[in-house]
Amino acid sequence: MSRLSDAIGIVEDFCLRHGIGRTETLRLTLTLEELFTNTVQHGHGGDCDARVRIELSVSSAEVVLLYEDEAPPFDALAHLAAQPPSLDAPLDARPVGGLGIHLVHQMASSVRYAREDGRNRLWLVFGRQA
Repeated sequence: MSRLSDAIGIVEDFCLRHGIGRTETLRLTLTLEELFTNTVQHGHGGDCDARVRIELSVSSAEVVLLYEDEAPPFDALAHLAAQPPSLDAPLDARPVGGLGIHLVHQMASSVRYAREDGRNRLWLVFGRQA
């Protein structure tokens, strides 16, 4: 978890260099925080030396974040489809967890998952604001 601030710095620097607005930067940062935290806490069960790789690209219409980790296989999209969050239920009736995946899915224009070369890979596309 101590490297999370480094990863956030990479996203913030990228956004600054490419003229990406504050709202879009915050969306990307929140997404990265959620994915990174889930990787460490749920994928690895705590701090470890496993790598997390992020790759960012930008066009006039979108920003793409590729997030890659070495945690055990986990398809967040399949998990979300199988266990959608119960947003209408009273708070005390809702299970703990699962909202972060939902939030990330809602913020991105599209999300794709693949397990490749022993890594979880998520491609998240975010539309650019005019």
